[in-house]
Amino acid sequence: MLQSYFKLDAHGTSVRTEILAGITTFLTMSYIIFVNPEILGGTGMDKSAVFVATCLAAALGTLIMAFVANWPIGMAPGMGLNAFFAFTVVGAMGYSWQQALGAVFISGAIFVILTVTGIRKWLVEGIPHSLRSAIAAGIGLFLAIIALGSAGIVVANPATKVGLGNLTAAPALFAILGFFIIAALDTLKVRGAILIGILVITILSMLTGYNQFHGVFSAPPSLAPTFLQLDIMGALHTGFVHVILVFVLVEVFDATGTMIGVAKRAGLVPEGKPNRLGRALLSDSVAIVAGSFLGTSSTTAYIESASGVQAGGRTGLTALTIGILFLLSLFLAPLAGSVPAYATAPALLYVAGLMLRELIDIEWSDVTEAAPAALAAIIMPFTYSIANGLAFGFISYVVLKAITGKFKDIHMATLLVAVLFVIKYGFFPG
Repeated sequence: MLQSYFKLDAHGTSVRTEILAGITTFLTMSYIIFVNPEILGGTGMDKSAVFVATCLAAALGTLIMAFVANWPIGMAPGMGLNAFFAFTVVGAMGYSWQQALGAVFISGAIFVILTVTGIRKWLVEGIPHSLRSAIAAGIGLFLAIIALGSAGIVVANPATKVGLGNLTAAPALFAILGFFIIAALDTLKVRGAILIGILVITILSMLTGYNQFHGVFSAPPSLAPTFLQLDIMGALHTGFVHVILVFVLVEVFDATGTMIGVAKRAGLVPEGKPNRLGRALLSDSVAIVAGSFLGTSSTTAYIESASGVQAGGRTGLTALTIGILFLLSLFLAPLAGSVPAYATAPALLYVAGLMLRELIDIEWSDVTEAAPAALAAIIMPFTYSIANGLAFGFISYVVLKAITGKFKDIHMATLLVAVLFVIKYGFFPG
């Protein structure tokens, strides 16, 4: 049945290979079940419910990918978008997490429309490559400052804005050790390096008396505190225009770029031949809407899926395996509740470092490309907002291209986004 449904022979793979590939991908991305509750829990959301929502959203999105697109790609709440949800929309702007979930729903609905109508493809093709790379790098920097802050390595300083924390304090020492463990294991090609790093620091903190052990297995906690708690009407407030815009833009670049990159590596998008990219794009769009109902930030395709492809995964059976493992993770709630912030901080910091690799793809020799890209990446961590970084990047790109006479370089999609940000900051600055 598996052979025929997933067309394993046609893709030159086997059940054993696909299952092993699914396990490989799950191990590399399962850190999100510990990190996401920690991040969203800071908004006042029930961490146990967020844990369940994370597992269910990841499982649902990945299963949709398996059966609709037949692609070996894992889905889960995205890093960066969860930080924007918690630290910018709720933390800095003061909106409730229910309204933020409403914004996720609206962005997901828009995402579905953009995908079905083909506008999503037009948007992706119209955004300058340098800006796309800078957005990924900027989100990495944003994650880095969050990670360093939660570990106590970077602290507020009234004289210099930021300063160095107490590196001899337990949280900082645990985070530093965790970072080195993850980096070393990843260098040695150990599967699940990030997950192992989180678990090692969690266990060490328990053994040294800095953290309490709550157990490993239990029945899944209640989803009720976050299920269907989204406030859609509250998210229709004018102040949410740019919040929704940011959600949509990051979802467009992140998910689309990830899926195309992984699919190319797996040989699933041959030139001039039919492929299932459209179905894959629709799968992640639907998953975002479903995640908002469950109670988590936007779900997206994970670049860690490349590890499963490297292990031989070529079909939706790989994704099916990932989805089943996320469902089984529901029974790890006590362990997830035992993970302290300084154990997930090194994971965030390591992922941030990997995202900075995108900087090499910026066209540094052309100032009209490099300056907007640099602004987009720099503004995100320094204003604690992905939205501000996007705004500075798009607006400065259009302005610099216009005043230097390079009008043909300005795609209508880029101009449209820049104009929307100008309207937002000009007429709805709050």
